[in-house]
Amino acid sequence: MNTIDEWGFVTNGAEEEPVPEASHGSGAEPKSGSGPGSSKRCPTHNALAKTGRAVGASGESPRAMADAAARKRAAPRTATPASRSYEPQRAARAALTRILEPGDETAGRWLREMGPVALWHALSEDDAPPPVGASPTKFAGLRLRAARARPAADLAAVAALGGRFVCPGDEEWPSQLDDLGDARPIGLWVRGAANLRIWALRSVAVVGARACTDYGAHLATTLGAGLAERGWTIVSGAAYGVDGAAHRGALAADGPTIAVLASGIDHSYPRGHTELIDRIAEQGLVIAELPPGDHPTRSRFVQRNRVIAALTRGTVVVEAELRSGSLVTARRALDLGRFTMGMPGPITSGLSAGVHQLLRGEAAVVTDADEVIELVGSIGELAPERRGPTFAHDLLDPVALRVLEALPARGGADTAHLARESGTPRDLTQGKLFELHSLGFVQRCGESWELVRRANSTEGSRRGGT
Repeated sequence: MNTIDEWGFVTNGAEEEPVPEASHGSGAEPKSGSGPGSSKRCPTHNALAKTGRAVGASGESPRAMADAAARKRAAPRTATPASRSYEPQRAARAALTRILEPGDETAGRWLREMGPVALWHALSEDDAPPPVGASPTKFAGLRLRAARARPAADLAAVAALGGRFVCPGDEEWPSQLDDLGDARPIGLWVRGAANLRIWALRSVAVVGARACTDYGAHLATTLGAGLAERGWTIVSGAAYGVDGAAHRGALAADGPTIAVLASGIDHSYPRGHTELIDRIAEQGLVIAELPPGDHPTRSRFVQRNRVIAALTRGTVVVEAELRSGSLVTARRALDLGRFTMGMPGPITSGLSAGVHQLLRGEAAVVTDADEVIELVGSIGELAPERRGPTFAHDLLDPVALRVLEALPARGGADTAHLARESGTPRDLTQGKLFELHSLGFVQRCGESWELVRRANSTEGSRRGGT
């Protein structure tokens, strides 16, 4: 009779051979005595049992789980080895997000060389050797953190929020994050229904000062709305000031937006933006490297910026002081080969000083959504030509304009005088004077011609030439 063992696996008295881990980077061979019926089970298999069976059952009873598993045993099992070798890696990565700090390149090298399962073994098992090159102090600290890792509980918590844990290699994983090398996120905890990879393909980061001016808030809001209306995803950090304004602009335009948090996705920070972050989760996406419940720190804010820079095609800085985290994002974008842009402000404003310093380097000046898209978009997505106001005399041909400019500002002049002053034959000058008369530029007073007093501009300036 089928039963459920203490780890959530189905047993029927006939032990199956354990399936080895996936060959790409697992770095660990299955241990003896770790089969589905064994009571000596490593943390990886514990997490697999809890996440892949007990947690994933969505409240089903053990009896129902056993019956369902028995039916699966009787059915063809072509996909079972792949799924069983995949889930331990997901559980291991989930555990490592609670153990390792975001952006730790040394730990990232261990992860690349050993694979997630072997690295978790090394950090969580008492008799496991430390990773190569690990200092005793760092290794001891990571072992303390490993003791608190509960990947099954974390995966259950994010599932209860309607979220998920996205790993490298998943269909939803944004491959541009791989440009970070060993600083690549271990995985991303995600809230929201949209596909992260698809949304990130056409995305722009909008960042700036928390204590922004009304000018900065206006620019960020209009830029966020303008980009969202054109189908671009706004990515920012959900902070006060420019970040929040950019998100709100995208939401107001019913467009896509992604908030990248420096905390767990269930821990809204800042607290004053709890409602905004919840709305982003409903209409867009909220992502984080840290597992549910984790809190932000100063270093985590800095490391969060590298994800914003790598996830997007370009970064726009709206307002920033000389020592601003937004400049960290912009410079990381430069290092990654992304477009870096800035929106200039008053030279007397300290909140624009950082942006202006950036613009003196390799950043490009942008003033609206069209100019941003011209840089980050596809070939042919050009900003409209910028033109100033059109004046009536701009429409005249060169000869008529020369005759018109020969007329004195006050009083009048005869045709002969105007022909001499303009260097135009008398007959041609006469014809152009009648042309100017019909257009309302000049009037005739006896044998003389004089200017008509009129407004200079025929139409107002139209921003962008549209």
